[in-house]
Amino acid sequence: MAYWLFKSEPATWSWEQQVAAGAKGTFWNGVRNHLAKKHLMAMKKGESGFFYHSNDDRAIVGIVEVIKTYYPDDSDETGKFGMVDLRAIKPLKRPISLLEIKAEKALADMVLVNNSRLSVQPVSEVEWRIILTLAGMKP
Repeated sequence: MAYWLFKSEPATWSWEQQVAAGAKGTFWNGVRNHLAKKHLMAMKKGESGFFYHSNDDRAIVGIVEVIKTYYPDDSDETGKFGMVDLRAIKPLKRPISLLEIKAEKALADMVLVNNSRLSVQPVSEVEWRIILTLAGMKP
């Protein structure tokens, strides 16, 4: 099973809005980066991801689940990009900031540390466990 990280600006789409979408979830559209597209295409139903608030917050705030695999993004006029559907699973017990992630030596190779602008990125199983532990949750 793979793990992922989804970045969103809270002013555009926040964790609270993701939670409000309920069990039916919502689509994750607007990705216009080919590497991020590749990650979306690799996702399988049931895989988990971190929900990351970018810009001012810069913190992982929750856990989401992929509920529908890659399909065309209607907002892309070129037809080159797609999206997946996500539903909120639960918030982290406490947000884990980018500064905290960067300070953790074991997370030095995390994509978020080395390519923080990528909107959809993989998270290794080790990184997943470390972040959950930092948040006071059982991996």
